[in-house]
Amino acid sequence: MISFIKKRKFDFILIGSLVILALTFVICFYAFKSEGSYVTVTVNKVKKETYKLSVDGEYMIGNDGKYNLLVIKDGSAYIREASCPDKLCVHQGKIKNNGEQLICLPNKTIITVTSGAEPETDF
Repeated sequence: MISFIKKRKFDFILIGSLVILALTFVICFYAFKSEGSYVTVTVNKVKKETYKLSVDGEYMIGNDGKYNLLVIKDGSAYIREASCPDKLCVHQGKIKNNGEQLICLPNKTIITVTSGAEPETDF
């Protein structure tokens, strides 16, 4: 009977420690995230465009009949429309924090939020 009580006591201590650790990670994640300044569009592993999050607009991304309609509004970016069959990229929601991404695998498109100085543009 006593060994059973000791085992339960240690189980509660272990579970409590894991919950505290998980809460610490969640709090740190939300406390240290920062808003980005730009979105970088990469199609088929090639960087295509960079847009400011502070400038509202709609941008058609893609070629060969495959497209994503990127919308930047109120400092956030999201995909409104896409030619892919599953439309998972449309349902990913809005992004605005540094490092967040919108990914459309069928169209090989990745949209990443970045911050800092204005990125270089190749012409």
